[in-house]
Amino acid sequence: MTRAAGPLLLRPAARRVASAARAAARAAAAVLALSAAASRVLDAQGGSPTADTAVAVPWVVGERLSYDVKFGFIKAGSGEMLMTGTEIVRGRRAWHGRFSVHGGYLALRVDDVLETWMDVTTLSSLRFTQDFSEIGRERQKTFEIYPGKKSYLQIGKTEKTSVAQPLDDGSFLYFIRTVPLTLGQTYEFNRYFIPDRNPVKIRVLRREQVRVPAGTFDCIVIQPIIKAKGIFSENGQAEIWLTDDARRIMVQMKSKLAFGSLNLYLRSISVLSPSEAAK
Repeated sequence: MTRAAGPLLLRPAARRVASAARAAARAAAAVLALSAAASRVLDAQGGSPTADTAVAVPWVVGERLSYDVKFGFIKAGSGEMLMTGTEIVRGRRAWHGRFSVHGGYLALRVDDVLETWMDVTTLSSLRFTQDFSEIGRERQKTFEIYPGKKSYLQIGKTEKTSVAQPLDDGSFLYFIRTVPLTLGQTYEFNRYFIPDRNPVKIRVLRREQVRVPAGTFDCIVIQPIIKAKGIFSENGQAEIWLTDDARRIMVQMKSKLAFGSLNLYLRSISVLSPSEAAK
């Protein structure tokens, strides 16, 4: 799974780490939250604003999960999941979560951030942003997502058809934590907000105890498969370890790529004050 890179491989390895780190920020999130209880999530958007009857969730404002990102044996950078708080989006109260990956080698840097806004009453996606900065290139995308209309709008482009009960790359990270996973089952869902990336499959493989920098955890291991190239392709062997409890925290991720492996390991769990989390 892991292979060290010698001095002569440093420059190509750096480019691969930059590409792989971005893939982690984008692809790992895109499939984490598909599970057996998806049918619980109802689409309540589309009418006038209602009283915020928030569904029960296992996270709190300020929760921060920090990760080490490694390409083989090489530490490529760090990652973070942060629940910054709640905000109003088009008249609805929404959780605001952020997932970031920072790293690279020498001047080859990756600074990627995904942000999601999820309706507190349904956990359906309302807004999603990507801010990628890597090796001298920058890309920003903002998506407004309308569950009631089953559509989405990328800013600067035309509105397109979406799906019922949509979830984006970032909201998947949190939604998975609200639902059960049954050992030995395979689930197939059409929930990603861009329809041509559906269906997504989740295989629940086994239970396993693992040790990471944050400590030792009893986990349930899943294998996500999506209709796309990359870490979670049908030919890939990616696995994700989630805590085998109500929290469903991502403890580690391991994936095999054509040129090596990309791994994330939980380094710490902390809770920031609301003012610190909102910065």
